[in-house]
Amino acid sequence: MAEFIKIYEDNPNPKEIAKVVSVLKKGGLIIYPTDTVYGLGCDITNTKALERVARIKGVKLDKANFSFVCHDLSNLSDYVKQIDTSTFKVLKRALPGPYTFVLPGSKSLPNAFKKKKTVGIRVPDNSIALEIVKQLGNPIISTSIYDEDEVLEYTTDPELILEKWDKLVDLVIDGGYGDNEPSTIIDFSGDEPEVIRQGKGSLEIF
Repeated sequence: MAEFIKIYEDNPNPKEIAKVVSVLKKGGLIIYPTDTVYGLGCDITNTKALERVARIKGVKLDKANFSFVCHDLSNLSDYVKQIDTSTFKVLKRALPGPYTFVLPGSKSLPNAFKKKKTVGIRVPDNSIALEIVKQLGNPIISTSIYDEDEVLEYTTDPELILEKWDKLVDLVIDGGYGDNEPSTIIDFSGDEPEVIRQGKGSLEIF
């Protein structure tokens, strides 16, 4: 049975955030709100937890494309190779926001991601997600939770999410209704930026 806790986005309770961080540090899986859809996440440094997420998603861990949810861009160099000033300016302008940026991965990626050439970086405009990552001290992974009902595509009601994911994860956060439009994914790992998926984020800022 997953724990179900209510956290308010406009003023996340530090005690509740600490509870979530404790679950993550023990290798637990959480479902949490972002500025787009609800995400399934775990600590990026915990290989066993990452393998659980990969199993749930039906992919092999080394083939999985999980994004890293970061608190801000200050530790970017831990996960991403040196990027040019113009790319960094785009990231600064867009984040926090509903974007995922695919960037060249650095040599110091956590073990499970060592073979990855690229990494998706996400700084959601959601104080619950950001506080969790800040207290944890390193990113969590993010992968969207799909719904089998193609009309909905994404489940937005935390209570329905709990019903469906109760036996698969350790904790579900009720952070209010989620969005049903995913982030916009932009690949900056090649010579020219490429839009991989047009989601909630507007392309006009680029």
